[in-house]
Amino acid sequence: MLTHLLRLALLTLSVLLPTQLTHAQDAVDIPAKIAAMGEANLKQLGQIVTDLAATGDNSVVPVLTALADGNLYLDETSGRVVIQNGGISDPLTGEAVDLGAEADLSRIRVNNGLRRDISAALSGMTLMSDNPSTRLSAAQAFLSKPDAANLPLLDEAIPAETDANVRAAMETARAVTILSSDEASVEDKQAAVPQIAQGAGRSAMTILTSALASAPDDVKPTIQAAISGLEQGRAVWAALQNVWFGVSLGSVLLLAAIGLAITFGVMGVINMAHGEMVMLGAYTTFLVQLVIRQSFPGLLDYSLLIALPVAFLVTGAIGVGIERGIIRWLYGRPLETLLATWGLSLILQQTVRSIFGPTNQMVIAPTWMSGSTDFFGLAITYNRFWIVIFALIVFFMLLLILNRTPLGLQMRAVTQNRRMASAMGIRTPFVDAMTFGLGSGIAGLAGVALTQIDNISPNLGQNYIIDSFMVVVFGGVGNLWGTFVGALTLGVANKFLEPYAGAVLGKILILVLIILFIQRRPRGLFALKGRAIEQ
Repeated sequence: MLTHLLRLALLTLSVLLPTQLTHAQDAVDIPAKIAAMGEANLKQLGQIVTDLAATGDNSVVPVLTALADGNLYLDETSGRVVIQNGGISDPLTGEAVDLGAEADLSRIRVNNGLRRDISAALSGMTLMSDNPSTRLSAAQAFLSKPDAANLPLLDEAIPAETDANVRAAMETARAVTILSSDEASVEDKQAAVPQIAQGAGRSAMTILTSALASAPDDVKPTIQAAISGLEQGRAVWAALQNVWFGVSLGSVLLLAAIGLAITFGVMGVINMAHGEMVMLGAYTTFLVQLVIRQSFPGLLDYSLLIALPVAFLVTGAIGVGIERGIIRWLYGRPLETLLATWGLSLILQQTVRSIFGPTNQMVIAPTWMSGSTDFFGLAITYNRFWIVIFALIVFFMLLLILNRTPLGLQMRAVTQNRRMASAMGIRTPFVDAMTFGLGSGIAGLAGVALTQIDNISPNLGQNYIIDSFMVVVFGGVGNLWGTFVGALTLGVANKFLEPYAGAVLGKILILVLIILFIQRRPRGLFALKGRAIEQ
């Protein structure tokens, strides 16, 4: 019998309670409350703000915002309350209002105390909004400006929250508020510290460090332990961030060195003009984008994609011309080849300087390469990300060419034994020209990528030529996998040494370590038998 009575009582409450709440909400006449603002004093305004916020109606948000900003006015002539912010509009509908020439507007004045009440009311309304993004913004606002007065709002909103991300932000805001409150108990503050350390992200260290000085003695050990844990976590993430920076630098080195690896490995030519092929690829990108900006502005976002084949063909053709015009007369004479290509690099630099001037040129980054993202605490810029992807694509395409095409088969044959390849009918002069052109074309592709992270100037190639040779020698002459591993290894090593030794000393240390390594392994990490080694 008692069970039946309880069920009947609960059923009656479930029917009557929503009705009573609806009636209470309907009892507030929103237009009448807004109209009463014009003649109300500060105390009455405070009550009106409370009543309007209690309705939970989003239409009152512009009214309260205008009141706090000083944009709510009373027309003394008509007795109408309006918003004046560039124009005169109705507070509820937002529609333009024409008050006529006899209008006499006077601002409805508020003080700082009422502004705080309005801010709290608006926060409470946004915290209970139907839009998860609005609720998240409100929770983040509470997190940035903790106030003990917000605790009842958070305590009410957290149990009702269904979105996991918003709920976590609310709980973190509540923890920060408790830790900064003078009225919270020691136990509550101790319980709040782990929540802050876990949920406040990069701001957690600042929040906990600021709270440490004024915290009760019983809470300080908990805060200090949380700070120590955050410092250890930061050290791990800093190491991972350095790894990412090293990978991005390694991808640049890979692009700059991979063309040199195949020319040096197959032909045994020390090409000091390889850096200028990179520079020419960058200037080709600049010219392509200049034409697109002037004639086809709608294609500006695709300018880099258009510049890739153009830069490859231009620098590849120049490479073939260099091999046919200069290099083929100097085979077997490495010192003369080095001097000739070094002189050629100076000629190319001065030619570009005479045409484009000594000042840096700019290539506009497309929208899909602009900005950055946060990946599990790692800051990743889109331009570096796409360069890493592009370097991998170029690397594997080159592997495909070397292992799955007739030209690649002939190049590998010439690398292993030039005389035997010639005896078997392979046209070694043609292979030399195509190899040099392929290496120069890949250098041009590297120049396209470098336009997004470096200045375009006649000296661009000089910044990468030494590093490219170090990558090739360290990884193993003529071995693409060795170049891949060498580029990533040197990139990561550079980024780990720079914070301790500086950029210049870090490069010197890398050079010394490579020299010591070559003393033990003259053929590099992955030795490949080739003409240069045999001779």
